[in-house]
Amino acid sequence: MVWYEILQAQGVEGIVAKRAGGTYRGGSREWRKIRHAETEDLAVVDYTGTRSRPRALAVRRPDGAVALSQRLTGPLAAAAAHYLQPAGAGPRGRTHDGQTYTSTPAGFLVEALSGTTRHAVVTITRVR
Repeated sequence: MVWYEILQAQGVEGIVAKRAGGTYRGGSREWRKIRHAETEDLAVVDYTGTRSRPRALAVRRPDGAVALSQRLTGPLAAAAAHYLQPAGAGPRGRTHDGQTYTSTPAGFLVEALSGTTRHAVVTITRVR
């Protein structure tokens, strides 16, 4: 835990760890990545999938950049659909990697874990 906390200031993304009693085996799935992330409330601006079953949400980060979240779980997709359904669909567009998204005027917030690393992975944890 000391390394996890101290090395963040040096730009280290996180640590890889295994159970204390586990043995080292190359390629083993017993190892887990533990990355630094901060919880923040982000505004939803776009979505992928349908209004009734969104796959991911595009959110505006505090620095103004728009990031696409990881795939939503079933309960989170249903919670987001509650806000997307009455709002209607806006214009369609594509992300830099070719994914189609739909703009939304819904204007709701989500709580998300946003990676503090260069990849800035966004994981939605709750719809506000």
